[in-house]
Amino acid sequence: MRGRSDGGQKKRLITSVCVFALFLGFIYLYHGSIFGSSRGASALEYGSRSLRKLGSSYLGGDDDADGKQEDSTKFGQEDGEDDIIPKSFPVCDDRHSELIPCLDRNHIYQMRLKLDLSLMEHYERHCPPPERRYNCLIPPPAGYKIPVKWPTSRDEVWKANIPHTHLAHEKSDQNWMVVKGEKIVFPGGGTHFHYGAGKYIASIANMLNFSHNNINNEGRLRTVLDVGCGVASFGAYLLKHDVIAMSLAPNDVHQNQIQFALERGIPAFLGVLGTKRLPYPSRSFELAHCSRCRIDWLQRDGILLLELDRVLRPGGYFAYSSPEAYAQDEEDLKIWREMSALVGRMCWIVAAKRNQTVVWQKPLSNDCYMEREPGTQPPLCRSDSDPDAVWGVQMEACITPYSDHDHKVQGSGLAPWPARLSSAPPRLADFGYSDDMFEKDTEMWRRRVESYWNILSPKIESDTLRNLMDMKASMGSFGAALKGKDVWVMNVVPEDGPNTLKLIYDRGLIGTIHNWCEAFSTYPRTYDLLHAWTVFSDIEKKSCSAEDLLLEMDRILRPTGFVIIRDKQSMVDFVKKYLTALHWEAVGIDSTSDSDQDGDEVVLVIQKKLWLTSESIREAE
Repeated sequence: MRGRSDGGQKKRLITSVCVFALFLGFIYLYHGSIFGSSRGASALEYGSRSLRKLGSSYLGGDDDADGKQEDSTKFGQEDGEDDIIPKSFPVCDDRHSELIPCLDRNHIYQMRLKLDLSLMEHYERHCPPPERRYNCLIPPPAGYKIPVKWPTSRDEVWKANIPHTHLAHEKSDQNWMVVKGEKIVFPGGGTHFHYGAGKYIASIANMLNFSHNNINNEGRLRTVLDVGCGVASFGAYLLKHDVIAMSLAPNDVHQNQIQFALERGIPAFLGVLGTKRLPYPSRSFELAHCSRCRIDWLQRDGILLLELDRVLRPGGYFAYSSPEAYAQDEEDLKIWREMSALVGRMCWIVAAKRNQTVVWQKPLSNDCYMEREPGTQPPLCRSDSDPDAVWGVQMEACITPYSDHDHKVQGSGLAPWPARLSSAPPRLADFGYSDDMFEKDTEMWRRRVESYWNILSPKIESDTLRNLMDMKASMGSFGAALKGKDVWVMNVVPEDGPNTLKLIYDRGLIGTIHNWCEAFSTYPRTYDLLHAWTVFSDIEKKSCSAEDLLLEMDRILRPTGFVIIRDKQSMVDFVKKYLTALHWEAVGIDSTSDSDQDGDEVVLVIQKKLWLTSESIREAE
């Protein structure tokens, strides 16, 4: 009897343990999925099982997804400390496929930030603290395809890549964009140029008496700021004139306009004229442009026009196409009179006015400022105010006067484009740099870029790359070395280093200031190549998370895009340990170094694989 009883007890015990284990497993899965959802992560498992072939575009699963764990030492830790490098990162929920962490409206609501909507503060950067970051990979939308290649992409993109067609309906009478089957087509229209940006640009050149109606004015007009750019057709059609525009718009009610611009291969940036200075140094642009950008230029003593004044070069232009410039109703006439009075006090003059457009011109020297009556508003900025400080700096309602040097030369002193690309910029002296240092830097990066292309050549065609980013641009010589390629470069200068961005603009290139401890102001999947020169070493010094930086790079990199990491061997080794988790693949390495520069740097070239979530695959099928 005791034997049978013991056996029954054992069976009951085993049954109870199994039931309890199943119950615990259910609780784990349930709460695990909720936790993952709260962090923006789906329960989708990574590895070869979660990847599916998508035609010839798929680059293959992870060859080493065998469950083995790599040993590693994370930088910032002592040798021998335990550190687990993940074999996979969780995937963000599909609803986060267009997440911009520092411009996320949901974050603003959740944190109950008290922002002044009338000043557009809700469109400015508000980054989540580390504990609220989405530590997951951003999935592509359902049916995502490798983007259409430039220059065809100027006129059409895949609808699946940006599945937002409301602008096509909302702006149907203005020829912004048209849905045609699986593609979205861009006829080149805009709010004030329904018949195409090309004719509109030629008309502005004609108004200013530029030779042959060419907006580049024989190379003297090169950099343009297009405020409230829409889908950036103005900037798209400037490119054939050897003019490059920084197309700027917020992530507002016309959502995804900047995403459309970048998908088309047009330089663009998410930003707003709100309370903070634009992330560009003084005297960066020859032309600012606003076509019905719906900005109240008279607010706060004209502070927004004064911000444009700060970033315009001596003699720079502001082309303004809006009802105030031509309409005859009482309200528009009132605004026109007040704007005219304001820009007059700013010493701008009307360079041309025709039909729906007026073009004002900024003075070449301080003479007009000095001749104003005492107490005239707006005032000149204080002498100790740095016009080039922009990272998180509040705008000021004051006029930025020229330096003594610029006042004397009455202009920027820049060579016409393209000579200015290789000419030593006049503002080199601001950093104590010599012309010889500039020339050596230019030549060094010419050699390095040539080496990069030799590594990339088996993987790319002439049209593979279009949107490039130099994550630590110094004097812009990486971008300058790419002049012969059909690409453009977003040159990023660290916010805590020498503000060499003004040298980059003086060379006829574009860029912005940024802190790589935070997310960049762009949509996911917008760059074909990221160049990271000692960026990871910089992150280590700041004690920021290198994992966060890797996830951010993956967010902004297009599927099948490339990363070039140039850094110390220890930094390169650290990145290599995360390739599997990120679904990146090493395609080349170069340990040779320049004899005269940074002998311990190693180059690692990586390609991002195309992957889809199982949900995206089901929807696509």
